[in-house]
Amino acid sequence: MVEIRWHSRAGQGAVTGAKGLGSVVATTGKEVQAYALYGSAKRGAAMNAFNRIDDKPITNHETKMSPDYVFVIDPALAFSDDITKNDKPDTKYIITTHLPKEELIAQIPELQDKKDRVYVVDCIQISLDTIGRSMPNTPVLGAFMKVSGMYDLDFFLENMKKVLSKFPQKIIDANMEAITRAYNEVK
Repeated sequence: MVEIRWHSRAGQGAVTGAKGLGSVVATTGKEVQAYALYGSAKRGAAMNAFNRIDDKPITNHETKMSPDYVFVIDPALAFSDDITKNDKPDTKYIITTHLPKEELIAQIPELQDKKDRVYVVDCIQISLDTIGRSMPNTPVLGAFMKVSGMYDLDFFLENMKKVLSKFPQKIIDANMEAITRAYNEVK
């Protein structure tokens, strides 16, 4: 089973991103969960979203997990949330930041022994450049495709187009560009 924990603020699209990832994964015949845990329901409040992916039915519906991947899509939460909570020796971290990886890790003691498992990409800047507003949820999925190797980029893009099909074409195109940029820029 693959478990993913998202660290976000309400309004940044983590729930939509988790559901979008779930929709793409479901096309491959895998079982998937996508859900969220909200503190305050106000826009801007810290929150978590979760995914579970497996080949067999998933019966665990708890929020407690030992994630294989942690997505931090709000840069400030890397400093204020316990992003390493219940991690495993091979948990990988994809963190939205404008800082170079070494500088970010130097400021977060909990990550210093995990340097080879921390990946950084500026999902906020990518979304501003492509989508026109701060919506880091789809760029982080592009970074995830690169880091995880779960699906090749073309397969993921084609299936995300279907997930986003209710939106105007210019929004779909902007999200495809954001995913591709993050895939290429994650370090």
